Amino acid sequence: MFNYSLCPSEVRSVRQLEHLLLQYTVVGLVGLMTISSAQAAGGAHVIDDAGVETPGVCHLETWVSRHNAQSGLAALALACTFEAWPRMEFGGSIGRAWGEGADTSFGPALKLNLIPLETGLGLGVISSAAWSAGSGQIDAASVIVPVSLQLHERVRANFNAGWLYARSDARQNQAFIGAQIETDIANGWMLMGEVFTHDIGQPGAQFGLRWSPGQGSVDLDILSGWRTDGATPWTVTLGVTIRR
Repeated sequence: MFNYSLCPSEVRSVRQLEHLLLQYTVVGLVGLMTISSAQAAGGAHVIDDAGVETPGVCHLETWVSRHNAQSGLAALALACTFEAWPRMEFGGSIGRAWGEGADTSFGPALKLNLIPLETGLGLGVISSAAWSAGSGQIDAASVIVPVSLQLHERVRANFNAGWLYARSDARQNQAFIGAQIETDIANGWMLMGEVFTHDIGQPGAQFGLRWSPGQGSVDLDILSGWRTDGATPWTVTLGVTIRR
């Protein structure tokens, strides 16, 4: 390894860059949400927990959802938690939907942990936004409050409630609630089930299996869902998460 010390002018430049990146992230979050109104907080999972990534670690989530032979969604989401801000996760995502209403969306996300999961009762705040390349407008946004309860050493419940904005819907501002159960069934294997709904439209559900080989550095997900976007009858999703 090489040891290299920054000179004062380089230190100032790095600090200015960090400030600029943070400023753009915060400004982007005035609008807020992710690729899809339903798949808001946890990548391919609709419901998210209250925890953030391990400080000093980044993860890349990728997933492909197939609605039918003609339509689906492919997405990438990168997020990092820095050691200087151990309870704040900074992220962003980009996704491409094909089929009817095909579009590319991208946007920032922030997740703040208020009460650590290790206490047995985790609490956080998640905000995110998606900008539509097709319309040139903010397409979706959200502010979600996740609560996590450790019911057993192998079982955790996650609850989400909050606000969604969907530009293309008849009623753009909506309430959102949902619940999820995660169960460790074997070393590196987890079962997940979740239900969710808006205050308009029909409720949805999703169930899946996660395999985490490599001591947690990689997660592989296979999911099956109903109305995960509030409308599509059935969706199959394959996801991969890599941590470094």
